[in-house]
Amino acid sequence: MSDQNPLVSLKKTFFYNFFPSKAGEETCKLNNTPHVVTKELIKIRDIYPPPKIDLENPWQIKKKITGDEIIVGKLVIPFVETFEYILRYWTLDATKSLENGCDVHVDVWDVTEENILKKYEGGSVFLKKLHNDDFYLSCIKLFNNRGLSNGDEIGLYWDPRSSSLIFKLLSQVCG
Repeated sequence: MSDQNPLVSLKKTFFYNFFPSKAGEETCKLNNTPHVVTKELIKIRDIYPPPKIDLENPWQIKKKITGDEIIVGKLVIPFVETFEYILRYWTLDATKSLENGCDVHVDVWDVTEENILKKYEGGSVFLKKLHNDDFYLSCIKLFNNRGLSNGDEIGLYWDPRSSSLIFKLLSQVCG
């Protein structure tokens, strides 16, 4: 991708409203209630370009699978990595849906075997927000078909050209 024009992306971030408007301040005084800090998801132009995807080693998100993830078939993706490597390529509306707790269906391509690509899509493949602000990818069929186990290392990245997650099993603890 280094010889191509850079892909346009807008970073998603939260805007926190620490100070009430004059009308809000008056309402709080009238009702004898404190001002509640609110946050709103917005998109901003980043002063830095989006992270480049190195086609030789594109795995921007790498992690070892845990036993809990195996049992429930849900891959936990930390908040920072989700915002930096996935959501920056999404629309603001799709990002807000995810942030508001909705399941957002995604396509996942398993490229572990380079000449045999497998696509996972539909109702059982989606991203969702956890209560601790991290996210998870629900992908039970992928876990089962790939025979993932505790300690296996996987890689993920969002491909903005195909609007899908790309998955690869990087190393297996035991076969």
